[in-house]
Amino acid sequence: MLARPERAWFLRDAVELAPLLLGAVLAYDSDDGRVAVRLSEVEAYRGVGVDPGSHAFRGRTPRNAVMFGEGGHLYAYFTYGMHTCLNIVADRPGTSGGVLLRGGTVVEGLALARTRRPRSSERDLARGPARLAQALGVPLARNGSDLLASPFELAVPVEPLPHLTGPRTGISGAGGAVAYPWRFWLPGDPGVSAYRRHPKSH
Repeated sequence: MLARPERAWFLRDAVELAPLLLGAVLAYDSDDGRVAVRLSEVEAYRGVGVDPGSHAFRGRTPRNAVMFGEGGHLYAYFTYGMHTCLNIVADRPGTSGGVLLRGGTVVEGLALARTRRPRSSERDLARGPARLAQALGVPLARNGSDLLASPFELAVPVEPLPHLTGPRTGISGAGGAVAYPWRFWLPGDPGVSAYRRHPKSH
């Protein structure tokens, strides 16, 4: 069972919020139509001076300013000069936490998602953070948007779903942050991405 969350639901530490988002359905209404994704894999990132893998580790910048705002907003960023990735801001203003949406399954707007990723199998449409953003059609310009307001719609599980935890992907060498078991996923879910360990900072 899913329910629409209130603002207060997001006002908790990113590591606590992340597993509660598993099984949530995020929808985005673009000019082309609606696509919704059921989240099956997420990663938690804390903030200033705490988490070397986080964009906020060294403090506030124009790029990461949204992370320092109120929970329940979208932090979108551009990576590798070509991909947009999506995060849900966690906790109260000033805490700079966020949850990266790493993978999921398209549950609405499948035909539209396929036009955005014509070379992908149905399983791979939103399997990986860049693919997820592309399938939804969320542009970088939506950075800072309130996920509790149009054109977004978010419904979360009433009770946490059984899940697994492990090291985050792609951040080995980031000050030991790779050791943090802050990646959460639904076991056996087809939307879970392949685990990769390589130098990269979130």
